[in-house]
Amino acid sequence: MTEMLTRTPAAPDVVGVDEIAQPLACTRIDDITHDIKSFTFALPRPLRFQPGQYVTLTVHVGGRPTERCYTISSPPTRPDTFTITVKRVPGGPVSNWLHDHIAVGDTIDVQGPLGQFSTANHPAARYLFLSAGSGITPLMSMTRAMYDRGEPADVVFVHNARSPRDIVFRRELETMATEPFLSVAAICEEDAPDEAWPGLRGRLTLPTLLRLAPDLYEREILTCGPPPYMSAVREMLRTAGVDPARCHEESFELAPPSRTPAAALDDPPVGHSVELRRSGRTVSCDGATTILEAVSRAGVVVPSSCGEGVCGTCKSTMLAGRVDMQHAGGIRPREIADGKILLCCSTPLEDLVIDA
Repeated sequence: MTEMLTRTPAAPDVVGVDEIAQPLACTRIDDITHDIKSFTFALPRPLRFQPGQYVTLTVHVGGRPTERCYTISSPPTRPDTFTITVKRVPGGPVSNWLHDHIAVGDTIDVQGPLGQFSTANHPAARYLFLSAGSGITPLMSMTRAMYDRGEPADVVFVHNARSPRDIVFRRELETMATEPFLSVAAICEEDAPDEAWPGLRGRLTLPTLLRLAPDLYEREILTCGPPPYMSAVREMLRTAGVDPARCHEESFELAPPSRTPAAALDDPPVGHSVELRRSGRTVSCDGATTILEAVSRAGVVVPSSCGEGVCGTCKSTMLAGRVDMQHAGGIRPREIADGKILLCCSTPLEDLVIDA
């Protein structure tokens, strides 16, 4: 199994682009574990991104375009290519398609990067990284960037896996853990068929966490993993009394954002007209309904995927009006300043005209 094991000198100030929206060719495929592969793509120009950000891939599954978000697992210090690391998920149409069909030389439509989950947005002298399964990918991008740059950070990296054979980037983490800035601890629930696990066993508990990072109250904590893991860690840190301002999460399986409509809760929602300029349709949408919901109910088809402000697929230009947009990182500040909105997480504050 091939993994990134060599230190790459940090790139100087990268002269490149901040975003991509085009087909990219796959140049390399690596087996990371028995059910996880890394796919590397060539870039026409170096890409500037923050470690931990993600891209949206569009693939045609069964003849239909399907979008999914995948974290960039490679670091921004290696800007001429980027890598995503994908776990085969039972019943997952895109992950299975990538594993079974993509080959070196094939092209895939890619948009991004997006997202706010990054050490770049939470600078600190000491970090605690908590991950489970393929949730390791954004934290690995951050760790690789620190390793390449020789940053004087202090990182405790705790990763949960089902068994030793499921530890993602195992050899690379072991190599990087020889550096003074990084302490790595893997926790496995069970042995592998060919390897008895000698280390920590079971699931992450608060006593174990306090033993691995007794100064966790002074660390910036970044967490990524499956929803049950995220929920358990969230409760663990709450019980421990960790400052919530120090706790940061990444997950693409988000609950719809809670929103307070522009109208008072005791008043009936106020309806606004939404003119879709290119479609030649006008629909009604109140302040408690997202624009995507309103246009979909009216039978208007617009590109969309996650429905939760993450992937950016439903990004559109607002020509007139104002909205309340509660996104989850799927749009950049510059795009907002240019009049872009995400239909899936925007509700109207007045009549709108949208280029859709």
